[in-house]
Amino acid sequence: MDFSRESVLTAKRCRDRYHPWPLKSGLAQYFAELHWSDGSSVNDITNRFLGRRMVAIGFCIDFIAIGFFFYSYGVFFKAIADDFEGSRLGVSLGIVIAQGTGALLAPLIGRALDRYPIKQVIALAATSLGIGFILLGFTTSPLWFYLVMCLFMGFGSTATAQIGSLKLISNWFVLKRGTALGIASTGISIGGMVMPAVSAWFIVHFGWREGFMVYGLITLVVLVPLVLRFVVSRPEDVGLLPDGLKSQEQLPPARSPLKTSEMVVDRNFIAMVVIIGLLFGIQSATLIHMVPRATDIGIDLVAAAFIASVCAGTGVVGKLAFGSMIDRMPVRLAFWIAVASQVIGQSIMFLNNDYALFMFGAAIFGFGMGGIVPMQGAVVGAAFGRASFGQVMGVMHLLMAFIHLAGPPFTGWVYDHTGSYDAAFLTFFGLYGIVALAIAVLRVETRGSRRVSMSAKVESL
Repeated sequence: MDFSRESVLTAKRCRDRYHPWPLKSGLAQYFAELHWSDGSSVNDITNRFLGRRMVAIGFCIDFIAIGFFFYSYGVFFKAIADDFEGSRLGVSLGIVIAQGTGALLAPLIGRALDRYPIKQVIALAATSLGIGFILLGFTTSPLWFYLVMCLFMGFGSTATAQIGSLKLISNWFVLKRGTALGIASTGISIGGMVMPAVSAWFIVHFGWREGFMVYGLITLVVLVPLVLRFVVSRPEDVGLLPDGLKSQEQLPPARSPLKTSEMVVDRNFIAMVVIIGLLFGIQSATLIHMVPRATDIGIDLVAAAFIASVCAGTGVVGKLAFGSMIDRMPVRLAFWIAVASQVIGQSIMFLNNDYALFMFGAAIFGFGMGGIVPMQGAVVGAAFGRASFGQVMGVMHLLMAFIHLAGPPFTGWVYDHTGSYDAAFLTFFGLYGIVALAIAVLRVETRGSRRVSMSAKVESL
């Protein structure tokens, strides 16, 4: 049967827009095998690599899910504490409850992301997040505040940014996974640049409740439709390959799905739980308490929020830099550089009450902090493969929770009992030493060219 070029292109556009069938579908395979009279493939003309689109969507997910929630929480911190009995430990528990619920659900979320269309999982989570934001605006007691954090915010934040966007990007990139994750995760840091100032404005002119309600409406009206309209789970679903490559031989061999019992005894898995768990605990405590800590030394709220924005801004540079590094240099070296940057930044903040020096320390800390998320995704993807990525991240997220969830409440508890943050941050310096030792245990190759050449050598033996 003969088809005009325009009719086939129209059919392809309809397919791509409304229903990106898996390649195994007979009709999708039919389109993939159509050729023009000159021998060129329909796919050569109409198939574009959609990985960049997935990176852009990942950026939006991270901006809203992390920027609206995590970075704003630190700015709203004192206002929430004033409304709910004045305890910083109590407000810190709110974020712990949300993250704890997310951690308990993480293995199920990861498994769902591996088995079902990613757009459906992320859209459901974004809806939960949006509703949670709005409900926070109506809470009138700590109990209701904690219930909303538990029932809506935990699942919403974990399934969108903390696992969902990482899974999406890792499906679309293998050789350039670190770079792609670095670009997408800049949404976290840019959200951190923008949202502290926006949240401070809400505090001054309206209140933290009104701020959360506005964030909820934006999540429901913008993020949910964006995910449903544009997300495609894997490049193979539309007849493409990761990284926009033309041949499967250009990729390292794919790993088969792993059982939980296999992954939890892997040295890389154990090392990453310790490394990322401790770093996330230190980072979350530092970020949540950064604005209260700055205002305690005499810096006004707007200026303190600007410090948080500067920290997030250098995080953008860190994400791009370390995302590129992890694709080009040994894993351990890249991690050690990131940890050294955090230690230097923390030391400057700890030793100085001067506004400019405190902000300089926050900037260096932010640079080192920025690289952790893309490097985590790159290591998990290289060590365990795309097929098990969600499951590994889910189980890892649960186990890390026993470590990192202690950070914010521990810091709040220290302040409540001593009137100072010093003991908490001295503890963190000791934990950085443990992280440095755990990094030495890692044995994984994330450099794409090395992975391909190593597999080629093995096949030639």
